[in-house]
Amino acid sequence: MPDVNVTESRLTRTSAGTVGTGSRTSITSTSTRRARRIVRAVVRAAEAWRATSEAVLTASRWAGRTVRPAGAVVTIAATAGLIAGLVFGWVEWMVAGSASLLLLIMSVPFLFGSRAYAVDLTLARERVVAGHGVTGEIIVRNESARVALPGRLDIPVGSGLVEFGVPFLRPGHSVTETLEIPPLPRGVVTVGPVTTVRSDPIGLLRREHAFDDENELFVHPRTVPLPSTSAGLVRDLEGNASRRLVDADMSFHAIREYAPGDSQRQVHWKSTAKTGRLMVRQYEESLRSRMAVVLGAASQEYLDADEYELAVSAAASLGLRAVRDARDIDIVTGSEIPRVVKGRLRAIRRIPTVTPRQMLDGFSALERSDNTMSVSDVCRLASESNERLSIAFIVVGSRVPLARVRQAALAFPVDTAVAAVVCDERAHPRMQSIAGLTVLTIGTLDDLSGLLVRGATS
Repeated sequence: MPDVNVTESRLTRTSAGTVGTGSRTSITSTSTRRARRIVRAVVRAAEAWRATSEAVLTASRWAGRTVRPAGAVVTIAATAGLIAGLVFGWVEWMVAGSASLLLLIMSVPFLFGSRAYAVDLTLARERVVAGHGVTGEIIVRNESARVALPGRLDIPVGSGLVEFGVPFLRPGHSVTETLEIPPLPRGVVTVGPVTTVRSDPIGLLRREHAFDDENELFVHPRTVPLPSTSAGLVRDLEGNASRRLVDADMSFHAIREYAPGDSQRQVHWKSTAKTGRLMVRQYEESLRSRMAVVLGAASQEYLDADEYELAVSAAASLGLRAVRDARDIDIVTGSEIPRVVKGRLRAIRRIPTVTPRQMLDGFSALERSDNTMSVSDVCRLASESNERLSIAFIVVGSRVPLARVRQAALAFPVDTAVAAVVCDERAHPRMQSIAGLTVLTIGTLDDLSGLLVRGATS
């Protein structure tokens, strides 16, 4: 009997233990499902918050672009008036809020159709001389299937803005307007992109759509015709012999003894027969008509912006004359240098001289700078990159002392003729020689031609 009781007790404890394990398993499954529901709820809340934030951000951006200051005032008046009227029962506030809301609702239809236009902008010329204007043509077409309400076009011209009114346009119809761009200073001017503007008559709301097309207008510096014999001013006669001795050229110099590597074509047989040793001809290298124009670009070298423009025009006139005379020419100026490396970095900018148009386009993009090299350093780099120059012009402003101009000229080789053009609008035109350096002082651009003619004929 005692054995039977012990067995039953063990079975009872085992059954109880099994039931306890099932309860724990059920509790664990319930907890896991609850945790998963919490995680899903948190994820959904995060996604909803992200979507709401993006919607609010998009709406705020749209409101910032669309709602004008007057529209913001009317919106505040509508909100405050309706809330005060509904909460406190103030009829006057309710009427003011309702009227403000009605104004906003009536302004919305004027924003429709901003993308219905197709706009073509063409300029009569892409290049113009400083001080001259240019005309263009704007064609606006309604390419939608609905009528387009009146609107406005905004056309950026450099830092300015030109506005055009667009009338009521039926589907498929167009209107043509003439664009008059006033005289512009030298530079590269961006015309466009054209922007269509939709706005209500009161000015509460405004919607803009910008097109992608832009036009570049090159405003060239003013130039004057120069005499083709201007190189005679500094004795740059093409074909004259220089002091360099070479093994093959046109100007015979002397006969010397043969050295390994000499060409057999240059052997002088009569001298060889007389001396019994191989003798060869030696020549003086002929001058090549290679010209350099160095333009100072540092702001501290010029009195003001007008003086710098005079220097740019003088350099462009010299370069244009050389290109039209089919001369090899290098036009260099100082390049912009980052302030953090100023003094440790040297850089020059070269103006393309393949064609007159390319050269003048390059001059259009020039600007003086506070962070650039002095004209002396520019001359040094120009001389290092072009060893065989026959003539060099240095164009500077009135704030460069003649001693510094002389120092800049010493950067070129001895057999390179150097002339300096000093631009000073307060000075009278004159030509002087300082320690072998010819200095031309001009007050206007026309003075340059007169001084070069006088020097070439003297």
